[in-house]
Amino acid sequence: GAMMGIFFNQGQVCCAGSRLFLDESIKDEFLERFSEKAKKVVVGDPMDKGTHMGPQVSMEQLDRIKGYVDVARAEGATVLTGGVCPTLEGDFQKGFFFQPTIFSEVKNGMRVAQEEIFGPVTSVITFKNEDELIKEANDTIFGLSAGIWTRDLVRAHRFAKEIHAGTVWINTFNMFNAASPFGGFKQSGYGREMGKHALELYTQIKSVWVDLSGKPIGWYGK
Repeated sequence: GAMMGIFFNQGQVCCAGSRLFLDESIKDEFLERFSEKAKKVVVGDPMDKGTHMGPQVSMEQLDRIKGYVDVARAEGATVLTGGVCPTLEGDFQKGFFFQPTIFSEVKNGMRVAQEEIFGPVTSVITFKNEDELIKEANDTIFGLSAGIWTRDLVRAHRFAKEIHAGTVWINTFNMFNAASPFGGFKQSGYGREMGKHALELYTQIKSVWVDLSGKPIGWYGK
């Protein structure tokens, strides 16, 4: 699920799960398994069925990602895997490819956690309790989407209620349906795509007032 959240479409997704909040009690085991899976992601020819991740959309975007990786390192984050362009052969040597990247030891106030990178870079932030998790999850100017992974659905619904995001996925990620509204809170925009709420984007409201009394208005008519 965490893989799908950040590496889908090379991380070039407006609702990418770029911040990964992880319970401290499972940190070491999870990061080991997460990193090993990320290292197995095949980066290369997007037309090859064996490829998992293709290129970034442009050199400008690739340079942007590299810049954020440098910033994260400077701020004290640790690269568990990735952080560089892959070595490819043939025509793909000059492509805009970047390896799946995982940062640990990230603080929620770091730029890599607070700004939109729009690439395959995830920032792992640990938490000790639910209150700390909710506070830090909501401590962002964005609020498009969130994902919750748990076997406790009562807990999941409690989190979904508290998290300031337009879409909350539980035990899944990047799922869409034309009948389900999609949109964000805060600086992630206003209005909704899809669902009946999307119709409001194509309408304008007009107020028309008509006085049927035939009487003068207030003291001006005296």
